[in-house]
Amino acid sequence: MRRSSGLTGLVSALLLSPALAAEPATAGNPADLTHLMSALAQRKQGHVAFVERKYLSILDQPVQSSGELLYEAPDRLEKLTLKPKRESLVLQGGVLTAQRGRHTYTLELQQYPQVVPFIESIRATLAGDEAALERIFRVGFDGTFDHWTLTLMPLDAKLARTVRQIRIAGEAAAVHSVEIQEADGDRSELTIGADVGQ
Repeated sequence: MRRSSGLTGLVSALLLSPALAAEPATAGNPADLTHLMSALAQRKQGHVAFVERKYLSILDQPVQSSGELLYEAPDRLEKLTLKPKRESLVLQGGVLTAQRGRHTYTLELQQYPQVVPFIESIRATLAGDEAALERIFRVGFDGTFDHWTLTLMPLDAKLARTVRQIRIAGEAAAVHSVEIQEADGDRSELTIGADVGQ
C-alpha cells in the first residue's frame, strides 16, 4: 500500500497552473464553475515556479522542495525540482519517467490501475474537462470565478483509500495552491508562483 501511496504522491506533485466536507453538488454558482473550466481549457501550456511542502507523520518538520512546473496540452506534465536536489519527473501518454542523477526510471501507469483515475483527474483539471472530473470525483466548487476553491473527493473506494481529497485554490484561470490530503494523514501543499521567464 505504501508503494501505491508513494506513487500517488509523486504524480500528484505534477499538478500545475492553470488547472486546479465537499458535497456532490457545487456550493458556488455552477455558472462560475463552467466559466472556470472554459478558461482553464484555453491555456495550452504553462511554465511556473513552485514550492512544495510535504507533511509526513514520521517527520517532525515538513520536507520542502522547489523548482519549476511545465504543462503542454493535452497530457504532458513535467516537474523539475531544483532544490534540495535536482530531479525531473515527466508524465506523458500514461508513462511516468523519473530522472535522479544518472539514473532514469520508467513506470507504465497501466500497471497501477488504482492510480489511473487519479492521473486522469489531473489531465481533466488541466484540460478544463468538467465531465471527466465528475466521472471520478465529487466536485465541490466554492467562491466565484475571481476567487475559487475546488474540492475533489474520489468516488472510487480503492482510490479513496489512497487519496482523501484534493483542494485547489486560485483566481480566474490561475492556480495559487494545491493541497493533497492522503488517507493515511500525510499531506502535501504546493504553492504556485509566477510564470518562469517573466
